[in-house]
Formats: sequence, structure tokens, C-alpha cells
Amino acid sequence: MQFKAPDLNFRRARLAGAANVWDLRKIAKRRTPKAPFDYTDGAAEQEVSLRRAREAFHDLEFRPGVLRDVSHVDLSTSIAGGRSALPFAIAPTGFTRMMHAEGEVAGVQAAHAAGIPFTLSTMGTTSVEGVATAGPDGRRWFQLYLWKDRDKSMALVERAKQAGYDTLMVTVDTAVAGSRQRDVRNGMTIPPALTLKTVLDASYRPEWWINFLTTEPLSFASLSKFSGTVADLINEMFDPTLTFEDLDWLREVWDGKLFVKGIQTVEDAVKVVDHGADGVVISNHGGRQLDRAPIPLHIVPDVRAALGDRAEIILDTGVMSGGDIVAALAVGADFVLVGRAYLYGLMAGGREGVDRMIELMSAEIKRTMQLLGVTSIAELRPEHVRMYRR
Repeated sequence: MQFKAPDLNFRRARLAGAANVWDLRKIAKRRTPKAPFDYTDGAAEQEVSLRRAREAFHDLEFRPGVLRDVSHVDLSTSIAGGRSALPFAIAPTGFTRMMHAEGEVAGVQAAHAAGIPFTLSTMGTTSVEGVATAGPDGRRWFQLYLWKDRDKSMALVERAKQAGYDTLMVTVDTAVAGSRQRDVRNGMTIPPALTLKTVLDASYRPEWWINFLTTEPLSFASLSKFSGTVADLINEMFDPTLTFEDLDWLREVWDGKLFVKGIQTVEDAVKVVDHGADGVVISNHGGRQLDRAPIPLHIVPDVRAALGDRAEIILDTGVMSGGDIVAALAVGADFVLVGRAYLYGLMAGGREGVDRMIELMSAEIKRTMQLLGVTSIAELRPEHVRMYRR
């Protein structure tokens, strides 16, 4: 028996002890005040949509092939006109510096170190230009919420174009704000309001508290100052009159790849492609908008059958492991977005935590593919998965 020398780098040691993303979530919960953690972790109303999305991955069965040479596995793929070293990207997330002071800078730098795209949200806390400066050499995508003020929306699109973002991802499932009840119970506001409850809660997480007090005040990088709840912001700024004509307009003004995020039916998938989209993101917004929404994984095969090779399909919502990503690709998705898993890594350890999340996901993808008997993303087929529906 040998005694292992202790690692005095406590952040590195705790991240190394995480065996999967769920372990990163446990670390994140210990180190992050309740309001920002619940904002990340929670969903709308009774959180049925999120629970069902995750259950869909749990309920499927992999069907492995044996006696294949899997000594070399290629995890790279192409998406939105470019290569990605792994079949997933970091999803757009709002208020990211609230979860950890390093925010989007940690995300984009970790993504580019891994050779995968990073998606900046309209609701991000680092500017379009700031993210481009932090990650100048990798692929950057920009997620757009269309505002009631179209001139401001157009200005954002133009800034993204000038800063070298190659793909625009317009979100269409936020006509009004979903009822995120954890946020209501926690008194969650933007910027966070300091009450006796929040001060006491943060006092048990000294690193988060020190970072919050000593770094630039939390604000939106793409919006003017705002004070209120997240729901207030969505209902005040976002446009509930959005129609397919607006998609036609975006197609005219954006000459890069255009994806539509928030697709939940086959009919809408076909229609947005008919209106010029290069691809769809099948997503129920992480369960944060309509509760009891369709399960994204279950929709993918039907959307693939309807679209054929006309457009690319990205899956979002409920992804917590590399095995989940492999399953999504097998049933017909071309690519996957990872949101909560990214934020759990960020809250657990800043840039190093995001690196660890990507490392864990990558190892799980490779191992799952090897045990299925495939050596490239292109070899994954529906016959590798059997889905059960409750």
C-alpha cells in the first residue's frame, strides 16, 4: 500500500475527483449560492419537461456490435459549414457571470482549446467583442433573441458579423416568459439583490462572494441596464409578435449559417427550413419555457425523416453525459448543444471546471462508441439504439 501525496491545488484536486457531470453538479451546488444555482438547475413550473427529457436518455437501450477494431476512434464531425473536434458545442446561456466570475471567457477559451464551437447568448454577460477577443482562433456562434426594437436586433446581428461569428442561432420559443418557480421562491432578480437571506447564503461560499464583490458588476453585455426579474425582462424586451416573416428578414440580412432554436414539432422544422434556415435546434429550452413540452430526443427521428439531407439537426435539452450525445447522434441528430453541464463545470471550478466537463464528456463519447463497435460519428445509426417511451 502506498500513500498518495495530497494535491495542494484544491480546485484541481476536487475537479479530478469528479467522475461525471453529476459530480460536477454536486461540487457546483456546494460552491454557488442558492439563487444562481437554482436559476441554472431549475426549469418551468413542475419541471416535468426537464425530467422527461433526461428520462428519455435513461430509458433507451444501446445495441452494441462486437468483434470490431475500435483501437482508433475519430470524434470529429462537421456542422454549420465547419469542423468540430467533438460532436457537441457549448450552448448559449444567459447571466453566465452570475454563476462564476469568469463567465463566458472561461467558456469560450475552454471550447476553443477543445476545438469545439462556443455559442454566445444575447443575454450573455460578456460582449460580442469581448468573447471574440477572449477566443480569437476558434468558432463562435451567436444566439439571437429578437427584440421589439428591430433596430437594436439588427445592430447586434451586425456586431456579431463584424466580430467573426460564423453562425446565427435565432431562438423562437420565448414569446413570453416561462414560469420558473424556483426563481420566484428565491427572489431572483437581475442584478442580484442583496438581502439578509442572500448574504447569509453567500457567506458559506466565500470564493463566489469575494469574486462577486471584486469583479466588474454583473450586467448584460448586449442590453442597456435593467433591474427586475428574468421574466420581467423577457416580457418587456422580447417580441411576442414574431412570425415566419421575421425569419425571412433574418435570412436576408445574415449571410452566414442560420439555425432556428426551439423547434418542437416536425411541421415547424419543415417550415423554418422552407423559410431559409440551414438547420434546426430541436429544443424545449431546457424545460424552462413550456412545461410538459415535447421530448427533444423523441422528436429527432421524425424530423430527420421529414428533412432528409435538406438541413442539419442539432439536439438540445437534457444532455448530461457523452452517452447521451452518442444516443442523439445515433437517432438522427448531426450535433448536440450542452448547456447545464457546461454551467455545472463553470460553477465547480471556473475555466478548469469547464475543461473538466469537456474532458469527461469526450471520454464518455469515445468509450461508448468503442463499446458500440463504431469508430467515427458517421457510423452511428438508428440501429445502435432502441428507444422506449413511457
